[in-house]
Amino acid sequence: MAFLNAFNLIPGAPASKTPLVSLVSLGVIMSFASGLANVSLKYNSVGFYQMAKISVTPTIVFTEWIFFGKYISFQKGLALVVVSFGVAIATVTDLQFNLFGALVALAWIIPSAANKILWSTLQQRDNWTALALMWRTTPLTVLSLIALMPCLDPPGLLSFAWNFTNTLAIFVSAVFGFLLQWSGALALGATCATTHVVLGQFKTVVILLGGFMLFDANPGAKSLCGATMALSGMAMYTFLNLQQAGNSETSVKHVLHKQVSHRHLMREHKFSNSENHASESV
Repeated sequence: MAFLNAFNLIPGAPASKTPLVSLVSLGVIMSFASGLANVSLKYNSVGFYQMAKISVTPTIVFTEWIFFGKYISFQKGLALVVVSFGVAIATVTDLQFNLFGALVALAWIIPSAANKILWSTLQQRDNWTALALMWRTTPLTVLSLIALMPCLDPPGLLSFAWNFTNTLAIFVSAVFGFLLQWSGALALGATCATTHVVLGQFKTVVILLGGFMLFDANPGAKSLCGATMALSGMAMYTFLNLQQAGNSETSVKHVLHKQVSHRHLMREHKFSNSENHASESV
């Protein structure tokens, strides 16, 4: 981010004033979402971790309804249920319960949902671009992660084998992490938090089906049926979103057409009155 900023590749902040508390909250919440996700994956089985990820979807829907008055239609809700069940059938194979891991997963769900909602809200409401908002919040996230490291990660940073190969691997991982964060921010700015979650679940299904079709992996008939079910729900959700966007665009055009027609009639009425007034004067 500092490199891009040095070459003036990051857009400036928007004219609208975003409260400082919102930017600070987003930076801190991002650190909890990333840190707790890794701890959850460490203490939980992959199946339990996937169930926690699926739980983010209803958490976002409920939170946006409570705090922002947003609600989704019954058809969209049904599509999200189909997607969630499909992903669960496709990916959840082992549900090993661990009390500490379950508490970490529960603690991760809330900042994960809040992170997506705040990213989408600030970009769409205050006209932030993805890179500009990342530049404002990333330093806070880094500082928060440094503060959380003694609690979330075991010691051993200095004892790690910092040879060329390992350092290069970490650097490449960091570059991909930046691109992942950037693309996710772009998606949140263009859509909404719920759609971003569905996009992440689509990625999971693509990985599963890609391994089966390209690398002769055998996930099993149950997983393939679940992936197909999830894809059908995603297709339904996408169709409903596109239909809603088309209806909104049509409504806007209709309103603009009525405004233009009203102005045209007003001009004709004024011109007719002026002509009548002129003839009466003659």
